[in-house]
Amino acid sequence: MTRDHQPDQAEFKVILPEDIEWKPFPGFPPGARLAVVVGHPAEPGPYLIRVKAPGGTKLMPHKHPEDRVYTVMSGVFYIGLGETFDGEKVKAYPPGSVIVLPGETWHFHWAKSGEYITQVSAIGPLGLDYHDLNDDPRYHHKAAFDPVSHRTIPGTAA
Repeated sequence: MTRDHQPDQAEFKVILPEDIEWKPFPGFPPGARLAVVVGHPAEPGPYLIRVKAPGGTKLMPHKHPEDRVYTVMSGVFYIGLGETFDGEKVKAYPPGSVIVLPGETWHFHWAKSGEYITQVSAIGPLGLDYHDLNDDPRYHHKAAFDPVSHRTIPGTAA
């Protein structure tokens, strides 16, 4: 019996930390990076990504249409729920923590105590919608390249 495999999962392979390709992501603030580890986040199907945010970085209130499971790989991951950023509402999660975030949940992140890396698993396509478009970096540039979908995303000048 032949079994169909998910994208990037038909053969045994190992991805070492030094093989991770960190790239800017148009929907992230400057300095934050995204790495596609397994799958194709812009398409339907399972994917695994990593997100790295340098100390002090804030990802303002946003939501994703897909359910997500975050694993904190390094640093301390601060996340809060709601449509308004409130530094008093963030909770700190150390490496090894697993956070289940249902789709359509407004939330925000803060690299409050230094750089963090999270690993996110979900079923694509990946989506990212900011509560306030003024917080969305994609709308502060004329156009940006999205390494996940491999397309240019038009925006409006700031």
